[in-house]
This record gives sequence, C-alpha cells and structure tokens, in this order.
Amino acid sequence: AAAAALGLLPLGKTQSPESLLDIAARKVAEKWPFQQVEERFERIPEPVQRRIVYWSFPRSEREI
Repeated sequence: AAAAALGLLPLGKTQSPESLLDIAARKVAEKWPFQQVEERFERIPEPVQRRIVYWSFPRSEREI
C-alpha cells in the first residue's frame, strides 16, 4: 500500500517478495553453467532444476 501511495506500483496492485527458491536459483545460475551443477551435485529436485535453468537464460535480447 505504501509503494502504491508513493506511485511505485499501480493502485490495487501489490508485489509479492521473491521466493527463496528463485533467489537461490538465480545466484547459482549467475555463477555456474547448469551442466556443471548437474555434474557436481548428485540429487537436485526437479523444481530446483527448472528454476536454475530458467535463470540461466539471458534476460534480454542483447545478451543472446
């Protein structure tokens, strides 16, 4: 509500905090290629793998 009052968010819209899974997956993806993650760690749960792969892709067309 405070962010909407300051004009940072549209009225009626709230922004939920980023999940711990997304934060951790993004940090891993910034440091290591996914193939190295698969080789180094024996068991990675499927949802964690999906988020690491998601964050491994470039965010903009320029990076591609």
